[in-house]
Amino acid sequence: MKQNQLKRENKKVVDSLFDSLINQCEPLTYTIPVHFFCITLFFNKAHIHFIFMATYIIIFVLLLVAELVYFRIADKCNIIDKPNQRSSHSTIVLRGGGIIFLIGAWVWSAFFGFEYPWFLAGVTLIAGVSFVDDIRSLPDSVRLVAQFAAAAMAFYQLDILHWEMWWIVLVALVVYVGATNVINFMDGINGITAGYALAVLLPLGLLNTNYHELATNLTTNYSSIVSSDGVFVDQSLIVASIIAALVFCIFNFRPKGKAKCFAGDVGSIGIAFIMLFLLGNVIIKTEDITWLIFLLVYGVDGCLTIIHRIMLHENLGEAHRKHAYQIMANELKIGHVKVTLLYMAMQLIVSLGFIYLCPNTVLCHWMYLIGALAVLAVAYVLFMKKYYHLHEEYLAELGVLN
Repeated sequence: MKQNQLKRENKKVVDSLFDSLINQCEPLTYTIPVHFFCITLFFNKAHIHFIFMATYIIIFVLLLVAELVYFRIADKCNIIDKPNQRSSHSTIVLRGGGIIFLIGAWVWSAFFGFEYPWFLAGVTLIAGVSFVDDIRSLPDSVRLVAQFAAAAMAFYQLDILHWEMWWIVLVALVVYVGATNVINFMDGINGITAGYALAVLLPLGLLNTNYHELATNLTTNYSSIVSSDGVFVDQSLIVASIIAALVFCIFNFRPKGKAKCFAGDVGSIGIAFIMLFLLGNVIIKTEDITWLIFLLVYGVDGCLTIIHRIMLHENLGEAHRKHAYQIMANELKIGHVKVTLLYMAMQLIVSLGFIYLCPNTVLCHWMYLIGALAVLAVAYVLFMKKYYHLHEEYLAELGVLN
């Protein structure tokens, strides 16, 4: 009897999962020609995975072709990045290859039904202005206005643009735009932008697909907001963003001097906007800001370097090589790929530990976040204390020591 009851319960779980997959598949029937797969295979559970895999393979191919087409355009229009004394590269490289993240958002929308129109408008605005800035430098005021406007669009999509709590919205907008720029500042060596994006998106995807299981084990009120499909955000958007990052890695995740293209602001700011939107869904639905730990490694290096530069009375808008990862790559001569892998590994360890090892209580979340923050901050300070003099020697040789 117990065995039969268990089988019936398992069947209910499988049927529920199938229904959720069908609901995610339905938008394909209203958009592009791929929908005939759904019509043909719709009633066979065994083919559901094939449908999604085929769709993602098509997206990968389309993005790969789009990137190659962009290379031809960039080469013809002379959209290049010339090295200078503060660069971590020494050869001329095509700039703006990170436009693939914006293209990926549009391709995803075309396949899955334009589910987040305001998000799409926001990422198009912020990435578009950044792309223009890559080609022809724009005033800081223009970029900031575009960034705040795009962030407001993302907030509208997240349904948190409520003016009765205007001061909270204002603080959140500043944090959103500030985090976007910190991520942009961290784009300085081969592979780090797409590599770190993968280190953020992969744990986020795992959390998104296992949310129902995690939520039922929480002692907080998380279980009350489990949606019918058990996710914070459409999983296909995360997968499409991962695919875009992988396509970019093909041409950028290479040793120094071997990269085919650089992300440019269009890439680093574009993927930053996407990651923050995805995390925003998690934070809002769980009412737990500690999920920002998914960006902790970048946050520590980026913010502490900004503080260091303020102490040195530097212009924050001026190019520099003072980040810890830049000193590793330039002064310590550690390969770009190795440095990128180190940053990816640190973020993956922090994020996966937070998901699977940290007890699911608010107190434990905060303790884990503060502990990880303290460890990384101390490591950053000790590293700089030991090796920053090498950068000062480099600046002295150039005659520009600050």
